[in-house]
Amino acid sequence: MKEGMFYRKKEDRTVECGLCNHRCIIKDGARGVCGVRENRDGALLSLVYGKCVSQGVDPIEKKPLYHFYPGSESFSIAAVGCNFRCRHCQNYGISQMPRDRGAIVGDDVTPEKIVAAAQYHECASISYTYTEPTIYYEYAYDIAALAHERNIRNVFVTNGYITSEALRHIRPFLDAANVDLKSFSEGFYREVCGARLQPVLDSLKLYKELGIWVEVTTLIIPTYNDSESELKEIAGFIASLGAETPWHISAYYPTYKLTDQSRTPVETLRRAREIGLAAGLRYVYVGNVWGEKGENTYCYSCGSLLIERRGFIISCYRITNNACPECGSAIDGVGLS
Repeated sequence: MKEGMFYRKKEDRTVECGLCNHRCIIKDGARGVCGVRENRDGALLSLVYGKCVSQGVDPIEKKPLYHFYPGSESFSIAAVGCNFRCRHCQNYGISQMPRDRGAIVGDDVTPEKIVAAAQYHECASISYTYTEPTIYYEYAYDIAALAHERNIRNVFVTNGYITSEALRHIRPFLDAANVDLKSFSEGFYREVCGARLQPVLDSLKLYKELGIWVEVTTLIIPTYNDSESELKEIAGFIASLGAETPWHISAYYPTYKLTDQSRTPVETLRRAREIGLAAGLRYVYVGNVWGEKGENTYCYSCGSLLIERRGFIISCYRITNNACPECGSAIDGVGLS
């Protein structure tokens, strides 16, 4: 356990957590929405500091990040818990463990050991992923600071519910993020995720303002967030962040507590990609399906194929000096060659 950051003490040993936008008011002996931050006698403690529940080497494309050191490997870690309760969570076994099972598990792994493992596997980055990195912020922060000293990049795969003060604090060590924009509906966020939409939009704007490389992912769920009007709203908002912001459109598969719909038709994903491109986005990708044209990176200017993918594997790479070899247009991203 470690004392949490970004909380303030109130009367009667109650505390207010300022780490995510739930800003939980937590009474003595109780925990926040995430289930892993507990008030003990007026001090807010992280119950998952150093408790690594998952670690391994992934292609950076799995995050998904397609314009951040493409083709590199990222050392991926997680702790249990989440500040969302998404009914369709793919990693609910660990993200919802504190809520569903009342359990907090994980191997004792110090930040030094995490960074050493990333170095051993020659990973270009460390990704804080699988669950929500905000809820194990103190652990992630200490790892990220140490990784930064050793020229290893840091990546958040996140729901975007972090507060502005917490994001600004970790900014010196945070290089990239893939942020879920799950819907453009307040009702969806409240009913399906147990959260609110506006803090996510504000967070995305702040990520961009702070100069952190951002890519956005939307999981398309039939009848829930797949209407043409909503897809246009999502695409328009991402375009307002900057045309260079990649949008990943992923297929839904029935899981956890949201099983009343079938998997997302490929035609829906293709249509969403067309909407994104029509909105002015330079890079729109289709995910969770194999063999689609939408997996590849194309030059936004001349249409030339630049990176060919199948799943997380790059089979052809044609970017030269950060530019299209055909027309010379600069290709957006970090770590492109």
